[in-house]
This record gives sequence, structure tokens and C-alpha cells, in this order.
Amino acid sequence: MLLAIDTSTAQVGLALYDGTQVLSEMTWTTRQHHTTELAPALSGLLSRCGVSMDMVNALGVAVGPGSFTSLRVGLSLVKGIALARHMPVIGIPTLDIIATAQPAGKHASRLVAVIQAGRKRIAFGVYKCLKNEWQAQGPVRSGTVDDLADEIESPTYVAGELSSEDRSRLARKRVNVLLASPVNCVRRPAILAELAWARWQKNKVDDAASLAPIYLHVAGTPIQ
Repeated sequence: MLLAIDTSTAQVGLALYDGTQVLSEMTWTTRQHHTTELAPALSGLLSRCGVSMDMVNALGVAVGPGSFTSLRVGLSLVKGIALARHMPVIGIPTLDIIATAQPAGKHASRLVAVIQAGRKRIAFGVYKCLKNEWQAQGPVRSGTVDDLADEIESPTYVAGELSSEDRSRLARKRVNVLLASPVNCVRRPAILAELAWARWQKNKVDDAASLAPIYLHVAGTPIQ
């Protein structure tokens, strides 16, 4: 069984997955209370499922980009469990979780996955539909919503953490922007769990001690 933890942003998620089904999944929005809310939420999740940590065999964790403080909470918890219990850890880029949830190539051949980065900035990654799946193109970058809009030069599907103001600005500025529905913009920990499970089955695990968050690059490269 695999436990997935995502504390990349104010949108927090936990999931239990056994390779055939999602045993439990929960998401909530926190007001910077990751430290006090995460452990009780995890305890409640395990209790409701009748699962103990002795039944968990691997850990999946979102590694960013995201808030430095919130990412550190999730990574610290995962590292502590992994090192104490000699458990494999699989780190998954946060934007890959968003991208995987989107229908590949249905709306456009390019996708931009977005999360909030604070101070009216966003972090975003560009994906291209190749072999019927979204594959990341280049590094994750940061900028404003206007920066992102200015970079989009061809029909591009945009999904992720977008406020109502962000959605309005993107829709108003570029006819090439195709916005995902709010439901498809929720970052699901079950998808994190499935991605981590697939890597675990291929023995593509990370070193718990050295696992670190993904850092950001500045905006400025056109999305064509």
C-alpha cells in the first residue's frame, strides 16, 4: 500500500492507494496551518480506513514547485517516516499531478499547468501531448498571469490553481487560451499516488535523505 502526501500549496491532499483502488482520498484548503493540520488529518485518514502505518509499504510525495514552507512540512513528514521505517520514497513534480488529470490532446496539443506562487505570482510548466500523454517541456517557471498570457502564441489548455480573477484575465487577454473547468483544476492526491505507484513498481525510487524541492526559473520563453 502507498501513502501519498501533497503540501505544495494551500491546497493539501492525502491518499491511500493499493495499485487496484483508491482506498481513501482527502483534500482541503489550509490557511497556512500545514504544520498543525497535516498529522491529525493523516491519523484520521488511516483510522477511517482501518489502516496502520505498518500496512503502508511506500510513500509518494509532491516535491514542488510550491511554497517553500508548505513543501517543507510534507517533505519533512515523509522523510521522517521513510528513514524511521526504511520505506521507499517517490517524489513527483507537483505540476505533473495537474497535467496527468487532463485529457491528453482533447482540447489542444499544449498544456500549461499552474499553481499559485504567492505575491500575485504563479508557477507554471509547459506540457506537450506526445504518444497520447502529457510530457513536460523545459523547466518550471514563475511569473504573473499576464506574463503567462503574453507567452502563449498558439492554442493552449491551461489548468491548475487559478483564481476567478486569473481566469478572467487569461480569457480576456488571449483567444488561444483554453481554460480547464474548476473541477479539473483540483490537484488530486489520488493521481499523485498512482504516479508514485507506477514509479515504485519500476523501482524508480528516491533517496529519502537527499530528496529536495523543485526550484523555479523566471518567465520569458514563448509558449508556441
